Amino acid sequence: MLKIGVLGVGHLGKIHVQCIRMINDYELTGFYDPDPEKSDEAVRDLGLKKYESVSALIDAVDVVDIVTPTVSHYECAAEAIKKGKHVFIEKPIVSASDEALRLIDLSAEADVKVQVGHVERFNPAFLAVRDKINSPMFIEAHRLAEFNPRGTDVPVVLDLMIHDIDIIMSVVRSNVLKIHASGVNVVSETPDIANARIEFVNGAVANLTASRISLKNMRKTRFFQKDAYITVDYLEKTSEIVRMEDLENETGDPYALIIDMGEDKKKKRIFFEKPEIHETNAIRDELDSFYHSIVNNIIPLVSIDDGYQALKIAGMIIDKISASSNNL
Repeated sequence: MLKIGVLGVGHLGKIHVQCIRMINDYELTGFYDPDPEKSDEAVRDLGLKKYESVSALIDAVDVVDIVTPTVSHYECAAEAIKKGKHVFIEKPIVSASDEALRLIDLSAEADVKVQVGHVERFNPAFLAVRDKINSPMFIEAHRLAEFNPRGTDVPVVLDLMIHDIDIIMSVVRSNVLKIHASGVNVVSETPDIANARIEFVNGAVANLTASRISLKNMRKTRFFQKDAYITVDYLEKTSEIVRMEDLENETGDPYALIIDMGEDKKKKRIFFEKPEIHETNAIRDELDSFYHSIVNNIIPLVSIDDGYQALKIAGMIIDKISASSNNL
């Protein structure tokens, strides 16, 4: 059993606490949060032990779960890693790419595991089709949210779009060639709406849109690849696969959907699949996955390098948005 402590018991931190308690392999020792009101509430409502400092909590555990504001991620993670503790850190991994690179070096030197909380990798709708996504050449992602002041300390690219950046980087195994991006500040001091077009060396293209001032919530991605179209709805937890196969022989099925591709070309039959989705708790699953990566000494599913790559691309998008705004 590994002793684990939580840094930060705000809205998401409380969810982490509840999920950790579902995992028998962890012993939840307590938490630290500098906010007296949140701390008192956690002690009262969650029955947690309160530590008096970040250092005190780190010293008492094997695993540190960092669910603090992004600006404090690096300081908390660096101290934990230097003390030989394994670290689960919510996305985005840190505020700047150079900080992520320093954490990579520190974790390698300390020989500890670090996993980044890109939770959509554990979304059951994505897991149901992950093995079917094969060399997608065009990807379209929409991540829209109703306004919530929580998270406005960072641009919408780091708050929302980074989820889709991570997903796309996990399925497109190619370097980024070019990025175009634009964004608008509406209610906060950083962009609240952003669009980015990422072009890859292998010819793949990803078009991403994120907004935190939408009238409705949407988290959907469409993957287009040779002879197949795959859609994932992370919010509704549904997936669909539309695929085409060459029609070798005429089918007797009157309901079959057949496409005539023209003279001297084989007809194609279209198949629709709706994979069975098994309802899961993605946050619990990612924390459980981290436990197994530690005890089995394997690379976490969402590694510190994955977190760095997503942050690096997000930073490039933010820079493009800033440059386009300065040119207006």
